[in-house]
Amino acid sequence: MGPPLRLFIAIWPDERVRRAIASWQQDWNWPPHAARVKPERLHLTLHFLGDVPADRLPRLAQAIQVPFEAFTLELDRAEVWPNGVAVLRPEAQPDALLRLQAALGRSLAQLGLPLEDRPYRPHVTLARRARGATPPPPEAALRWRADAGYVLERSLPGGAGYQLLERFP
Repeated sequence: MGPPLRLFIAIWPDERVRRAIASWQQDWNWPPHAARVKPERLHLTLHFLGDVPADRLPRLAQAIQVPFEAFTLELDRAEVWPNGVAVLRPEAQPDALLRLQAALGRSLAQLGLPLEDRPYRPHVTLARRARGATPPPPEAALRWRADAGYVLERSLPGGAGYQLLERFP
């Protein structure tokens, strides 16, 4: 069976968008204790799965092959949530994104994997422990054309980064 794998399903920005998010992230006024997300780790999570037994990985990878249609996100809202997480999120949620997230949720539920109870709030996490952070003055929305599919990723132990396990479609 092996040790469990800490997994999530996500969409990764292309290099242009990642650089734009990272540049904008630099312009925030961060408190000293804020833990900023490294630019190479900026992504939009579709589902966080948590610890999944390694022997379930082949079945999981097969089950989450759902239709994907490209969409455009306009990241236009900067917030620090009550739990201290600083995010960049879209005010409007594209229907194609919501359909993808829901289809993946149905597949995960059929496998008996637990799903988040809260409503889905698409966002890119910029930092944790960020209470008191303030974003720079608003600029034009950051447009992200998500057209490269989605991925199944593993969070490596000790915060050592991520490991790509599967790319869809």
